[in-house]
Amino acid sequence: MSTETRLSGDVVTDFATKYGLAFVMVASYFGSGSVFIASQAGVMHGYTLLWAAVGAALLGFMAQDMSARLGIHGTSLMIFVREKLGRPLALTIALFLSIGCIAWTLGLVAAVGAGVSFLTGGAVAWQPIAVVATLGAIGVGLFNYNKVENLMIAMMLALLVVYVAVALPSGANPGDVALGFVPTTASMGALVMAAGLLGTTALWPNFFLESILVEEKGWTKESDVIDARRDLAMGYAVGGLATIAILIVAAAVLRPMGFEQLDSFLTPGEALVDVFGTWAMVLFVGGVTAAAFNSIIPIMWAPAYIIPQAAGYDVDQSDRLFKMLFAGLTGVGILSPVVSATLDLSVVDMVILFPMYNGIFALPIATILLFWAVNDRGTMGEYRNGKKLNAVNALLVLLAVVLAALSIGDFIELITTGGF
Repeated sequence: MSTETRLSGDVVTDFATKYGLAFVMVASYFGSGSVFIASQAGVMHGYTLLWAAVGAALLGFMAQDMSARLGIHGTSLMIFVREKLGRPLALTIALFLSIGCIAWTLGLVAAVGAGVSFLTGGAVAWQPIAVVATLGAIGVGLFNYNKVENLMIAMMLALLVVYVAVALPSGANPGDVALGFVPTTASMGALVMAAGLLGTTALWPNFFLESILVEEKGWTKESDVIDARRDLAMGYAVGGLATIAILIVAAAVLRPMGFEQLDSFLTPGEALVDVFGTWAMVLFVGGVTAAAFNSIIPIMWAPAYIIPQAAGYDVDQSDRLFKMLFAGLTGVGILSPVVSATLDLSVVDMVILFPMYNGIFALPIATILLFWAVNDRGTMGEYRNGKKLNAVNALLVLLAVVLAALSIGDFIELITTGGF
């Protein structure tokens, strides 16, 4: 091995050792749900929701900052909830929130199934592949934390390169793009989609995971907060730019082609084909499939941590209880074909609607609990939120609650009438 190659490898290793937690958090939200929600937003509403993509990334950063500080100075979020509300209510909250994780997994394994089915030329339908994907996710999720973190870093950087490379030559009008970063009355008719962007970016399972996993990075004191924030800034910059690029491509390429919604799992890939040629469809499907698979793991880590914590047991990834819960709850993903058939939802419907469910029902609960925790004197001591931090952090709580209230009716109509 050459000295140059060895030094390059050392740089990557050092980076992953010091940082990288945010890439796990961002990769958990940047699965097929984010790709399709951003694409759907661009197709249906043009550039008008670019402000929501930016706002979602900023709010995700703020929420993760609260969670990191809680873990460094206080305790994990679910342990805080148990100590304040008692075991029965904490366990009820943990179980309710875990339903959202399972819903996410149902959509994600369906996306993996659809992607692999396409890549194999349709030799096998997506349904049996979804079952195999579920079992594969269980196996990978039981690896040690560092291996999963390195996988997430590589995947996020690769996706950013792909989608920015497509967005640049897409022919988007700079003036129209610039206007999309400013909320207008035109975007008020797209609140359910804005809620979807928020729900898939400010990912509530990460609020719990960050407060737990800061210990994995050795972040245990006030001086470590700056490293946590640098980590979050890098992770959310990558995720936010990729989301913006996807939305711009959909608005600039798919919308002028006459698409009014995503007709199939392959529709967003049409934009890549138009710019790069037919080989790009394979690139797109492969990327979405990998992103969906990777998202399953950190999302399903959350209930495996918070259910035992709510019941009074402190677990880590080596504990049998953690492994049993992760495997058992993730295993519900094998029912994805049944859910699809029962609710008459396509794969695209599931990967868009199930993150919306989390944005509407789970995110407001998690944000309120997190905001409470970082303001609790007994937990945070001198490091609890000050007035400036509260003014900023309160935006997440307010936006989560308002968007949920305004979009719940549209969501119920979509989920009960066969999707989009």
